[in-house]
Amino acid sequence: MKLITRYSCHKPWLISPLSMLHREVTEVYNKELLKVTDTLLELLSEGLGLEGKVLKSHVGGDEIELEMKINMYPPCPQPQLALGVEPHTDMSALTLLVPNDVPGLQVWKDDNWVVVDYLPNALFVHVGDQIEVLSNGKYKSVLHRSTVDKERTRMSWAVFCAPPHKAMIGPLPELVDEPNPAKYSTKTFAEYRYRKFNKLPQ
Repeated sequence: MKLITRYSCHKPWLISPLSMLHREVTEVYNKELLKVTDTLLELLSEGLGLEGKVLKSHVGGDEIELEMKINMYPPCPQPQLALGVEPHTDMSALTLLVPNDVPGLQVWKDDNWVVVDYLPNALFVHVGDQIEVLSNGKYKSVLHRSTVDKERTRMSWAVFCAPPHKAMIGPLPELVDEPNPAKYSTKTFAEYRYRKFNKLPQ
C-alpha cells in the first residue's frame, strides 16, 4: 500500500526536531491505519458474500492511498447560524476519523440529522462513495456534516482511504445480474474526483 505523507520545505535545514518527530509519528500511525483498512475491507467484502480480498483488490490493492486531513473548528458565538462543513459524502473508499471530545459530527439517518456521540479511544468509520459504487449500492456512502461549538474548539483527524487515480471503479461483476443491473457507471477514480469537484453528473 502507498503511504501519502507530504512534507515540503525550501530550506530543509530549518526543519525542527519537533517536525521530524511529527513525521515519524505520522508514518507509524499510517502503518497502523493500513492494517485497520485491510480488516475493514475484508469484513465489508464478506458482508457482500464475496471473498475477503475482493474489495481491496478493486480499490488498488497495495497501491491504495491514505491522505490525512486535520480539521479545526474554532468557537463560534452563534453556532446555530454556521456549519463547520456542509453536508457531503466522502469520495474515498473509507474514511477513518478521530475527533476530540467536542461534539459536532452529524450523520443523516431516517430523514434527520443525528448527533454522533463521542467515544474515547475510538475510530469513526465512514463508508465512502467508492465502496457504494463497487457494492452497487448495497453499502451507502455516509452523508454527514460538522457543526461548531459556542465555547470550545472542535478538532478532527480524518484519514481518507482512496484508490490510485488510475483505478477503474464500477459495480463489481459478482453483484450485477438481470434482477440487479448496474446502478453506477465505471470510470477511473481520477475522473470521478474531477466530476465530483466540479459538481458534474457521475
